Amino acid sequence: MTYILKGANVYNGKSFEKKDIVVKDGVIISFDKTGFADAQEFDFENKYIFPGFTDVHVHLREPGFDYKETIKTGTMASAHGGYTNVFSMPNLNPVPDSLENLNKQLDIIKRDAVINVYPYGSITKGEMGEELSDMDDMAPFVKGFSDDGRGVQSKDMMIDAMNKAKSLNLPIVAHCEDNTLLFSGYIHDGEYARLNGHKGICSESEWGPIKRDTELIKKTGCKYHVCHISTKESVDIIRKAKKDGLDITCETGPHYLILNDMDIKEHGRFKMNPPIRSEKDRMALIEGVIDGTIDMIATDHAPHSEEEKTRGLEKSLMGVVGIEHAFSLMYTHMVKTGIITLEKLIELLTKNPCERFGLDYGIEISKKADLCVFDLDAEYEIKPEDMLSKGKFSPFIGDKVFGECLMTMCDGKIVYEKN
Repeated sequence: MTYILKGANVYNGKSFEKKDIVVKDGVIISFDKTGFADAQEFDFENKYIFPGFTDVHVHLREPGFDYKETIKTGTMASAHGGYTNVFSMPNLNPVPDSLENLNKQLDIIKRDAVINVYPYGSITKGEMGEELSDMDDMAPFVKGFSDDGRGVQSKDMMIDAMNKAKSLNLPIVAHCEDNTLLFSGYIHDGEYARLNGHKGICSESEWGPIKRDTELIKKTGCKYHVCHISTKESVDIIRKAKKDGLDITCETGPHYLILNDMDIKEHGRFKMNPPIRSEKDRMALIEGVIDGTIDMIATDHAPHSEEEKTRGLEKSLMGVVGIEHAFSLMYTHMVKTGIITLEKLIELLTKNPCERFGLDYGIEISKKADLCVFDLDAEYEIKPEDMLSKGKFSPFIGDKVFGECLMTMCDGKIVYEKN
């Protein structure tokens, strides 16, 4: 099959050029539509074409929790958001702590995924923090190791994990959380919690383990990536670690860049881990994006069922959804407001995650057509009924945003097209 995508502003790795894209048998073969009379044409005049986005932190919930999400629904939702690559977290049943368990996930990916899915193996068996997983056996099939959902509490266990990951040339992808500092908290230990009688989660529960681990990186030389940072101190520690030459990267999510704890409502859709923090933290995260301390935007897309997310702030399960609207939210709140450029946003969503985790990307002749098309002038309201994910409880429900996905191609196949 041959497709012609006509007249769009195409990202070339640095800026935008107005040109056509010809895709044949999954590959970009020309930027000149002349001579392809039998091709299916799409008129994208004044629209924008980007390399497909990459999210290094997504919960697809399968195997084990397919009532929350499946690999099929999760990847369809990802395609709806313009994503062609997602990295699946290992808090599953069974936990991918051995090749046997990992293969159960890989079989479903092969069968059902509509975009590229790259799993992580767990750091420890069962994510219990007591014994290393079978990292050697899983290494050829994973992009790194994570116990996401639980922090590795033991310093000695983390040293062992880092040394093993270093020998395999794969990163530790760390959920940084000190359980001794949680005190049954469930939102940020800030003004909203105090005003409304909620138990808070202190910032040190996040930045303390990051500080610990930066010292361990110095000893081991391990590649290290920090998940979902949310605090000012985390930004400061990572900024210093980068200046010290450590092999460290990090991510934050759209919700941490847009909301502060005073935006919280008494509903489970505002409950995630780590929690939405203070305005001071939000501004520090924005500064970290601007100066390059924060390398990438990752959604931590973590769907739950309606019953699990409608128990109020205290009793709802932690988890945010947002992969379907991440670009639109960032474009509306960060680009249209002049905080960052559109080019910078594409770096955060594509270039930086791909380079860190060793994926090919870009819209070039002879490359696979992994791309997405957006109408940046289109404004729409975020509504649960329009979401393809099983998880419908976004903190941004009802918000109006700019930048609507018209099409996503993965391996040259149209995996999402707006009706």
